[in-house]
Amino acid sequence: MADPIVECPNCGRRNRVAAVAAGVPRCGNCHRPLPWIAEAGDDTFAGAVEQATIPVLVDFWATWCAPCRMVSPALEQLARERAGELKLVKIDCDAAPKLVERFSVQAVPTLLVMHHGQILGRQPGAVPLDALRRWVKETLDRSP
Repeated sequence: MADPIVECPNCGRRNRVAAVAAGVPRCGNCHRPLPWIAEAGDDTFAGAVEQATIPVLVDFWATWCAPCRMVSPALEQLARERAGELKLVKIDCDAAPKLVERFSVQAVPTLLVMHHGQILGRQPGAVPLDALRRWVKETLDRSP
């Protein structure tokens, strides 16, 4: 899959953002941090999540799941708000059975906050944007 194109929220320039990179993606024009939203699967999870230099919000979802589709815009909004501080990685459960088993995903959506390969927090089910903001903030504030 080709790297997605992300529009800079600051200057509007379109930038290609790789799923795996050192540091955080920055706009080629204004150099501000860009929202980092990526997809990963069984074979790409380690690079996209475990090797990330910033905390990662992992979204286990499925194409057939209505609550997943409802929460997705809120997750993307959170990634935009926390550009440079948080990476959003989406995992399609139907295409990543090893990860579903590894993380004991029983329902979708299931959200994890991870940093350096460690799970800092887990949130099953779809929740509104304000609750997501609080959960991510509290989870990151508690982390070592």
